[in-house]
Amino acid sequence: MTPEKLFELANNSGGTLYIMCVLLLVALTVIIERTLYLSKMQQGGEELIGLLQHSPQLPTEPLQACLAKHAKLPHISLFEASLIEPLESERDTCAGHLEEAVMHEVPMLDRSLWVLDTVITLAPLLGLFGTIIGMFGAFSVLGDVQNAASQVTGGIAEALIATAFGLFIAMVGLVFFNGLSTKVRMIVHQLEVIKLMLLNRRFGTPTPANVRPKLKAV
Repeated sequence: MTPEKLFELANNSGGTLYIMCVLLLVALTVIIERTLYLSKMQQGGEELIGLLQHSPQLPTEPLQACLAKHAKLPHISLFEASLIEPLESERDTCAGHLEEAVMHEVPMLDRSLWVLDTVITLAPLLGLFGTIIGMFGAFSVLGDVQNAASQVTGGIAEALIATAFGLFIAMVGLVFFNGLSTKVRMIVHQLEVIKLMLLNRRFGTPTPANVRPKLKAV
């Protein structure tokens, strides 16, 4: 298909193909940026968890070097909250402050994903809208009795390209949206794991002896 034919199809769709091209560009931008960012974040979190597993006490030199290396990761806020916690704090108080740090970081993880979600929903609708506009032009040639059938069928086929393009954008966006959402959930899980590991290394692992017994009903 020649570029001239593509421009003709775009014009016959009422300009919706141009809009969908912009949506595709926006979706690809979000996909590339979020994939690189979240992959780097997930890899750094795995490295921090691996060092914590081999560090019975905090801090250690390898862990400090890793913290400096990944200073921009959201996981670091948990270590910072743990360091500024007063020594006399109880486990529940410290856990609350760490949970607060986690809640502050979570909204930053799925930033821009709403744009991808919007593209997934909007692209098929724009494709359908472009197809309807294209079919108006296809049926406008019915006055030509000799060539009406061939022109109508050809016009409908061309109009359906808008719907196909919209569905293509939605399918690509949906695959990557689910993948990025999974990465976000994994990073949130990493934050929860690091929070628990920091608590255990500061206060020790809770034992049944430290658990307050339940009162028996009278």
